[in-house]
Amino acid sequence: QVQLVESGGGLVQPGGSLRLSCAASGFTLSIYVMSWYRQAPGKERELVASIGSAGGSTNYADSVTGRFTISRDNAKNTIYLQMNSLKPEDTAVYYCNAPHFFFSWGQGTQVTVSS
Repeated sequence: QVQLVESGGGLVQPGGSLRLSCAASGFTLSIYVMSWYRQAPGKERELVASIGSAGGSTNYADSVTGRFTISRDNAKNTIYLQMNSLKPEDTAVYYCNAPHFFFSWGQGTQVTVSS
């Protein structure tokens, strides 16, 4: 049984912040590179950010660099995405997964940035 559960999304004004969580069960999160993805209506899923298994290496899409921060708490089997200075173009459903293995996708969490 492998499960990924995203949470923390919501409606926020431009310039606001949200903190997303991805709780994993059924596998040991600590040995995997983990990533956040997002998919906007009518668009393909895109990679947003990645973090190494030990949390020491991170990588971000150009569109979010400087605004988003990915982190992980392996003891809690959870990864996070701190999103600051949100823009309307950040509106999407956000998902997490292990990019080298791709477990079943969770339901995602909706982020809507609008005034």
